[in-house]
Amino acid sequence: KSGIESPFYVDLRPLASDPKILKHLANYLLEMLPLDNFDLICGVPYAALPMATAMSLESYIPLIIKRKEAKEYGTKKLIEGIYSKGQNCLLVEDVITSGKSLLETIPEIENEGIKVSDIVVVLDRQQGGKELLESKGYRVHTLFTISEVVEILKEVEKSEGNIILFIDE
Repeated sequence: KSGIESPFYVDLRPLASDPKILKHLANYLLEMLPLDNFDLICGVPYAALPMATAMSLESYIPLIIKRKEAKEYGTKKLIEGIYSKGQNCLLVEDVITSGKSLLETIPEIENEGIKVSDIVVVLDRQQGGKELLESKGYRVHTLFTISEVVEILKEVEKSEGNIILFIDE
């Protein structure tokens, strides 16, 4: 989405199809955070929605849903769920590249009177997004960086010989 060219295509959406992996992922992400700091959890549409839902179920922290766009009928809200002004929301993202999608999402949540201080991300592509968000005062917690993933894949390939890793350097 960022438009930044990269030798890596990362798609974490298939994780939602495996309940066991999704549950483990949710717990890994939750273990990185001081949970008593958060009143709400919200996943950035769409790939992070199942992750945020699993995190909500595991932590008992209520989930709110941010729509990509408001519907033309009904409540016409961008943020769905039960919340109050002044609550602190943990934002969940699958992959961070430039940080632009998060910078689009955060004001929409904050416009509802909800505070965003922390963002948890599964994968940092190390293309400036984390640093941009941190420069704006947000705490960004990442489970993996792309460098760590590449090293893990190289080790697996060496030991098991059944993974093909293409890197355009």
